[in-house]
Amino acid sequence: MTAEVEFEVVNAAHAAHEASQKLAGMSSEQRNAALDAMACALRQDQEQILAANKLDTQAAQDKGISESLIDRLKLTPERIEDMAYALQDLVRLPDPVGIVQEERTLYNDLELTRISAPLGVVAVVYEARPNVTADAAGICLKSGNACVLRGGSLAVHSNAAIVESFSRAAREAGMPEGCIVGITSTERSATDALMKLRGLIDVLIPRGGAGLIQHCVEHSLVPVIETGTGNCHVYLHKTAELARAKEIVINAKCRRYGVCNACESLLVDEEAAATLLPEIMRSLVSQGVLIHADSLVCELAGEVGLDVGVEVVLATDEDWGREYLAPEISIKCVCDVEEAIAHINRFGTHHSEAIVADEHTDEGCQAIDAFLRGVDAAAVYANASTAFTDGAQFGLGAEIGISTQKLHARGPFALEALTTYKYLVRGTGQVRD
Repeated sequence: MTAEVEFEVVNAAHAAHEASQKLAGMSSEQRNAALDAMACALRQDQEQILAANKLDTQAAQDKGISESLIDRLKLTPERIEDMAYALQDLVRLPDPVGIVQEERTLYNDLELTRISAPLGVVAVVYEARPNVTADAAGICLKSGNACVLRGGSLAVHSNAAIVESFSRAAREAGMPEGCIVGITSTERSATDALMKLRGLIDVLIPRGGAGLIQHCVEHSLVPVIETGTGNCHVYLHKTAELARAKEIVINAKCRRYGVCNACESLLVDEEAAATLLPEIMRSLVSQGVLIHADSLVCELAGEVGLDVGVEVVLATDEDWGREYLAPEISIKCVCDVEEAIAHINRFGTHHSEAIVADEHTDEGCQAIDAFLRGVDAAAVYANASTAFTDGAQFGLGAEIGISTQKLHARGPFALEALTTYKYLVRGTGQVRD
């Protein structure tokens, strides 16, 4: 790590730490006014932000970065408007700070109240999605936290432009200097420097690939909240109706390939494979999706005229646990719902899993109940696409990511998850014996 990198990171953390102590005393109205100002700044600075993003996307194309990653990186006027709207949506949400969670009088007449409180300084480490810069800054400010944002090198110009726009707007709206700071260094050692700043940074949130998340979990001295990768499954029970199953699978897989709630693996009851899979596979292939299939599915694909070896290839053991983030999917036959649950719990990433079954039959209802109870994931669906795992879709507002761990927060990582609580104790002179 160079001295310049360490200097930048430590200074940013100190600025955010100082700002967090001032933010804790600011009202909901003040923070909401700053969010409105940030949304306006996004729209006003759109031309500069798009110009910065063009530099990033061109550099990514020159490096041969995959189209799915470039799609995550690219900003458009529509996406900037979505980012601005998400900030204004946060304004409309209730303030998560200062909520009374418990009130009681103790045996000695002490009055005890537990209220929600900001975490303090939140550091977010993420990769190629500049919209995360907007979401993270907005969520942190709404919940009374200062933030240190360390985006990936692919989006360095985009992130710098957004942070500059936000920090200026927040200051002009009365927020303390340092409430939103960005790390501009593209060296990976900047993340390692952040992970050492226990005492200045209260929590670290990595958002990105499995390698980034695992590195932070294993090496950070700062408490980490994982936002997990998404090897998400859709399981087609033998009672599933074809039209519904097809619509859910195509939406879950093809709506956007590069998002963590996309379906990466399709399971189907062997008994219903011949009925359900041919049309679904044809539809996937028609949209350019490469299918990695087990031997039974490969055989069925050949029988219905798909090109085995080109459009459908034999899956390896690695495919069952792979997050493709690309137009690829694995398909496997299972005996029943119990085998589907066991497969998902072994190879899934505890993100989002779905079953498609006929809820109007006893057999379908039993399968749905078993699936919802047995699958270990942050979001488990019956007869709906995994694409709905999203803070806005859940009515939580913008999110930093999807937490796949079990302590503190799970699922869409939104406002409430960025608070802790503290006890307020009022007395009349009591002393303890």
